[in-house]
Amino acid sequence: MKKYKVYGIGAALVDTEIKVDDADLAAMNVEKGLMTLVDEDRLKELLRHLDGHLVKATHASGGSGGNTIIATALFGGPTFMSCKVANDADGDIYLDDLKSAGVDHSMNGEREQGITGKCLVLITPDAERSMNSYLAINDTLSVDQLDAQAIAESEWVYIEGYRVTSDTSREAAIRTREIAEESGVKTALSFSDPGMVEFFRDGMEQMVGEKLDLLFCNEAEAKGWAQTDDLDLAVERLKNTARSFAVTLGAEGALVFDGTELTSIPPHQVHALDSNGAGDMFAGAFLYAITRGEDFPTAGRFASLAAGKIVANYGPRLASQEYSALRAEFFGD
Repeated sequence: MKKYKVYGIGAALVDTEIKVDDADLAAMNVEKGLMTLVDEDRLKELLRHLDGHLVKATHASGGSGGNTIIATALFGGPTFMSCKVANDADGDIYLDDLKSAGVDHSMNGEREQGITGKCLVLITPDAERSMNSYLAINDTLSVDQLDAQAIAESEWVYIEGYRVTSDTSREAAIRTREIAEESGVKTALSFSDPGMVEFFRDGMEQMVGEKLDLLFCNEAEAKGWAQTDDLDLAVERLKNTARSFAVTLGAEGALVFDGTELTSIPPHQVHALDSNGAGDMFAGAFLYAITRGEDFPTAGRFASLAAGKIVANYGPRLASQEYSALRAEFFGD
């Protein structure tokens, strides 16, 4: 038995969610549905424009990889997170959230001065999320934040695709995969965003390596990576990238490939309020399920159920007690 089910590496961001409409996005020149990197001045500009809007979730820890690792932990799978926060109030918030979820992490020593990363999440009435991320100290996440022993003591490593945007964090992601491969630990990666595939392809190929054990992506990312508009062809080409994969299809459900069979996973019909964190929850629930011994179709159905619960609520995660209730509802334990 390994100590951890999953070891994750990703950006530590503190989210602020704000409800807007398409006219607001146009006025602010924000690309809808994508993650856009911004500097501190641009973040302040956006917040000035949004002054007075209803804030639905303030000072909630986020970041794609963190959301996934926390989900796996709250479902009952022990996890470890490599990340970087500054010695500031937002850094305290982030590490407190990891502790509350039972996630071990790499930030137990003295923290550097600086600014913890932030993400302004703009939610339109169609539940689409448009993210504006100020990475701040995350830009300097490096191999120094890795814990080789914790990687070796994990069943899986999970790499957040967003790490491709920084030279040092991309190097850390690559080294995480290499240590895992050297230690016989299975490798998983999420493409994270269509922009990561489109604009950082060379770096993403380095992070992927020769072949992953498991890939998470959505339909747009799958097509972008495969360089085709045909989903069936994209799915075939993903088999050259990973031994298994899960492709989320939004309201159409998902496709999961276990290395032998491709299974269509039906969606859970919900009234969508906020898609922020849905893909992260899908990955976290899926990893929890396969590390407890479930097959891919079962893991896909559980992940689809969990993602549907997220979409029906504001914010990237559920209340902590809802994870055990969801697990009991699905698995009966």
